[in-house]
Amino acid sequence: MISTEALTRGYDDGARGKVRVLDGVGLQIAAGEFVAIVGRSGSGKSTLLHVLGGLDSGFVGEVTVAGTKLAGLSDRALAKFRNESVGFVFQSFHLIQGLSALENVSLPAAFSASEGEAARAKEALARVGLGEKTSRLPSQLSGGERQRVAIARSLFNRPKVLLCDEPTGNLDVQTADEVIALFNSLNAEGLTILAVTHEERLRSAASRVLTLIDGRLV
Repeated sequence: MISTEALTRGYDDGARGKVRVLDGVGLQIAAGEFVAIVGRSGSGKSTLLHVLGGLDSGFVGEVTVAGTKLAGLSDRALAKFRNESVGFVFQSFHLIQGLSALENVSLPAAFSASEGEAARAKEALARVGLGEKTSRLPSQLSGGERQRVAIARSLFNRPKVLLCDEPTGNLDVQTADEVIALFNSLNAEGLTILAVTHEERLRSAASRVLTLIDGRLV
């Protein structure tokens, strides 16, 4: 489901010159796996997720996700790939405060031509246990509920891969455990999940744990 070969991503950092954030990463994740990637801040974890999710195209090497080779794709093709194949869950939720839970979940419909958006959004909210709170604004929800709305949004287009960047980082212990249980349930249904994390609980929930050090998997 996810494959990289010799994946390298560098940036020009002025006086420091070229800095390699990812350095020859080779990664293989099968369909249906739940993999966690751990590492210190600055090790390249978020950059790796951005490349895999089609948010960063400035890389060298081979990257294939859900059957799509990402190298050389146009911005339009990358947007289509993201909309059809990948769901994102971030630490900061990224909900729009003036929109209800239902409206936040159906936001991806703005980039697709599919029908039945409201019904699909309700289905996604029900799947994460918020079927009764579709009209609530983010300010009327707890932190855990806001993260569940974000997860429901990531599921709206029925992605093949879920990419999670510190998804429990802003949650208390009990709420984090509830979100991790939700990830386990989604994975049991066959969804491929890749999460980068500092959290031991999320790391323990994964079926495989990889470590990224200075841009290299070890």
